[in-house]
Amino acid sequence: MTGLRAWLLAEAPRSSFQARAGRAWLAWLALRRNPLALVGLAIVACLVLVALLAPWLATHSPYDQNLEARLLPPSPAHWLGTDELGRDLYSRLVWGSRITLGIVGLVAVIVGPLGLVVGTLAGYAGGWTDAVLMRLTDVFLAFPRLILALAFVAALGPGIENAVIAIAITAWPPYARIARAETITIRGSDFIAAAVVQGASPLRIIRGHVVPLCLSSLIVRLTLDMAGIILTAAGLGFLGLGAQPPMPEWGAMISTGRQYVLDYWWVAAMPGLAIAAVSLGFNLLGDGLRDVLDPRQR
Repeated sequence: MTGLRAWLLAEAPRSSFQARAGRAWLAWLALRRNPLALVGLAIVACLVLVALLAPWLATHSPYDQNLEARLLPPSPAHWLGTDELGRDLYSRLVWGSRITLGIVGLVAVIVGPLGLVVGTLAGYAGGWTDAVLMRLTDVFLAFPRLILALAFVAALGPGIENAVIAIAITAWPPYARIARAETITIRGSDFIAAAVVQGASPLRIIRGHVVPLCLSSLIVRLTLDMAGIILTAAGLGFLGLGAQPPMPEWGAMISTGRQYVLDYWWVAAMPGLAIAAVSLGFNLLGDGLRDVLDPRQR
């Protein structure tokens, strides 16, 4: 272990892999000093583990109905109670974590690269390219995200796939703005001028020099934005425009349980607590990553 630590903290790394591993180790040490960030990391890790181990963690089928056991309170037989159709809420929450994690992952895969491409291209090219791309970005930023997502889902039709597309279409502009600002900051740097003198093309400069320097800011923003993505997906599910019954999506579960909230509070409260806990976890982790990855915070 001592040898590995010395290899990671070497002042003169012998390879790019060693240098990247050393930076990752230092980032972990800095993150470990933030207790709230570790709490957020633990919550996110639990979400991932629950989603991966859902078939083994669930005690009942998330779809099987039992009208004789409808609206039962939490008990040893049903840890979080049952819903209006007698389905086990704990099992539906466990399986619903897969839907939540899938939505977050798909949206992140779409909005991160899209915002990065638009922002770096606009910031490096400048001129009319920058003007056109940023005016397009301003159009999307002019509308509240949930309202714009509702409009896209209404046009595309209800469903989890269309909800992912709608959320991604409305979520990319802030990432483009961040990438553009970072690109404008570094495009006049000496190493960029040296690459131009050596004959590097603009595409190669963007891909090899600009994009890597913009990634840390985008990762922090993406982590902080996960809570908003989860809430938007839950809002679409609550309105019946996201995942469709009988899928155990947390927002849809709150929607079906709202009519029983006064007498059978657990039907809506349990998925609501799950959304609140996961959103808190992503926010805490995002704050910790911002302190670690943003040099202005050090």
